[in-house]
Amino acid sequence: MKIVLCGSKKFIPTFFKLEKVLKEKGLEAVVPKEFIIDIPKKEASLLHFDEINKEDVDALLIVNESKNGIENYIGANGFAELAFGFYKGRKIYLLNDIYKPFEEELLAWEVIPLKGDINHIVEGNKNGK
Repeated sequence: MKIVLCGSKKFIPTFFKLEKVLKEKGLEAVVPKEFIIDIPKKEASLLHFDEINKEDVDALLIVNESKNGIENYIGANGFAELAFGFYKGRKIYLLNDIYKPFEEELLAWEVIPLKGDINHIVEGNKNGK
């Protein structure tokens, strides 16, 4: 199973922790290129959308931690990536719970809140979900 990680640059340490844990569980994880190499924002966004668009991508994992006192934060980039993943028919997971300002869309798009437990991704993969 191939999972593209998405979300705010503010959560970079979490991205790399998740990448390691997912790989240990036998899943392929893709971290945004801009977190690895220094490239302009526009180019980074286009490259990340290219990753989401690849045929072998099964799911997106939106890293939505607390930011500036806001729980389960999803910013502009994360929401854009999430919306594109929805359009492409990818399964979408939230690392934590539903972000209230986007609750209507997230529920309608059947986004799966993991509430901090990424084992649900592994279990779902084993069950063919």
